[in-house]
Amino acid sequence: MTITINGEPREIPDGLTISALLTYLELTAGRVAVERNREILPRDQWDSTSVAAGDVFEIVHFVGGG
Repeated sequence: MTITINGEPREIPDGLTISALLTYLELTAGRVAVERNREILPRDQWDSTSVAAGDVFEIVHFVGGG
């Protein structure tokens, strides 16, 4: 199915949750924030929220430094 991530269309497998999507994208869940269809998705909902065709995501990576 096709979704949009950070402005880019992406093909992903059907049936993923948000947590599974992050794993598929090889992202560390502890260091990202997820916006789905213009709403911030709380971390405690990532395991129970399914990705749907046409969803639009903004995924922001937190980077430490000094």
